[in-house]
Amino acid sequence: MRPLSISKQITKREAPSLTMYLNDISRIPMITENEEVDLAVRIRQGDTKALERLVSANLRFVVSVAKQYQSRGLNLHDLINEGNVGLVRAASKFDETRGFKFISYAVWWIRQGIIQALAEKSRMVRLPLNKINVINKINKATSQFEQNNERVPTAEEITELIDFSLSEIQICLNLSSWAISMDEPLNAGDGDLNMYDTMSSQEFGRPEEKLIKDSLQLEIDGILEILSYREAFVIKMYFGIGTDDSMGMEEIAFHLDLTTERVRQIKTRALNRLRNSSKIDFLKEYLE
Repeated sequence: MRPLSISKQITKREAPSLTMYLNDISRIPMITENEEVDLAVRIRQGDTKALERLVSANLRFVVSVAKQYQSRGLNLHDLINEGNVGLVRAASKFDETRGFKFISYAVWWIRQGIIQALAEKSRMVRLPLNKINVINKINKATSQFEQNNERVPTAEEITELIDFSLSEIQICLNLSSWAISMDEPLNAGDGDLNMYDTMSSQEFGRPEEKLIKDSLQLEIDGILEILSYREAFVIKMYFGIGTDDSMGMEEIAFHLDLTTERVRQIKTRALNRLRNSSKIDFLKEYLE
């Protein structure tokens, strides 16, 4: 994919408490790869100080990820908090023997924490109160079922636990957008195979690239909605967005039955529209 460089300032003046926090974490020393491995080993042995050290050394990265999700309903302070929760979970689960850097593993947990918080806020704002009530009851019943049976219940089994119809429960299950853990087995017949193992295969290449690309694909599509169909097509093909390979101007021109110069004009106009869009803030790090 060609590097799509669209730079725009996204950091606004923050409250004093947040500014102090950012100043504090900027002074935390970074760690080397060897230190990272040593800390991971100590964490598995129950060393809480090692956990604290690994987490604190990566707090700045959480801030950079959180900034991509501003203006979505949560302020930057809350986004950072949610990302930090994901960072702690990642540090607790990290296995250095898999051969990946910690941050390559942690980025998924950080984004998951932030995205789940944003989704929860969005659902609570938009859903009728009666749906929220059903979802809360489903969550409680599911938690109790999992403790007793060590598996997630089916929709039919949930109907036996709470007094709602099957159709009502299925609707609410779809609304609640259940999250899948990276370490949760993908299928009952796959043994210990989980999403992390699948991402490690050669089919997906470097796992951090796959994780970041997947988590941002919806945002990219949303931003390109401001373009016309032809503009979006040119941008996607030229930069290889959502495709295996990028195309040259001549190839795009052939597909659109246009001259190369006309395609170049469309690309220039589209990029100018993207640069002037407030939505581009969310993809600053991805596009640079």
